[in-house]
Amino acid sequence: MGFQQRIKVLQGGDVLAECGPMRLVISSFLGKVPQREMNIRAAEKSFEYLEQVAGARESLSRPYTDLPDQMREPLALEMVCSAMAIGDADLTPMAAVAGTIADAVANYLAGRGMTKVIVNNGGDVAIRLQGRDSVTVGIRQDIRSTDFSHVISLSPERSSWGVATSGLGGRSLTRGIASASTVIARTASAADAAATAVANACFVKDGRVIQRAADLIDPATDIPGVSVTLEVGHLEESKKSLALQRAREKAEELMERYVIFGAFVAVDGKIVMTNFFRESLLN
Repeated sequence: MGFQQRIKVLQGGDVLAECGPMRLVISSFLGKVPQREMNIRAAEKSFEYLEQVAGARESLSRPYTDLPDQMREPLALEMVCSAMAIGDADLTPMAAVAGTIADAVANYLAGRGMTKVIVNNGGDVAIRLQGRDSVTVGIRQDIRSTDFSHVISLSPERSSWGVATSGLGGRSLTRGIASASTVIARTASAADAAATAVANACFVKDGRVIQRAADLIDPATDIPGVSVTLEVGHLEESKKSLALQRAREKAEELMERYVIFGAFVAVDGKIVMTNFFRESLLN
């Protein structure tokens, strides 16, 4: 790949793994005891996972309907399955790349007996729980903010959770106007693709919504020719409400098909959330 690999031990035994666009924070426990050495081993493994995905990037940058039948790489197939589950024609498997790598690292640790695992890949989070501990997750109303407006709890009744956030100003381009679109699913791969789709659906036509073709913003984009949002001016409350309604409808469609558990979407301070988020709130 040509990117420098970096592993750094953080306070409490968490480990940071960086390579090119990947920035993983890895945390694992046996009971209440942090597992520093296992985190280091998982960080080393994460570079292998990134290499595997990078090797298939050309194919994964196409719409899933155009992918070759001979694709066999497991992580690439997971990304394809996540894009297919969403079903949006212009969504490529690359929409699930960060979540898929987070899942792979989390599964590596869970498969070696860790009872609590949290792997955060730039905001796309894979969680694995085998004990009695729940995990709290902070929710932002703006993807560019470091402040959390809400906190939810994910219980150990499920062994696998995925959390992902997309929106205007995030790492990926968006077709919508969401300040933040956070989705909870069974895996981070599914949540990653779904958060992108829900954020894309959060759209309304207005002269103050400035869009450009994706390849004019990023020549290496996987969605050339697709209009993406560059900036959003001050919108009337009714326009925000309409965009949020469309995002909620997309989320509810995905919920009805059991792709996600729920979604939380914000546009410039105005929010909607599905019942899953409302029932999981701690504040």
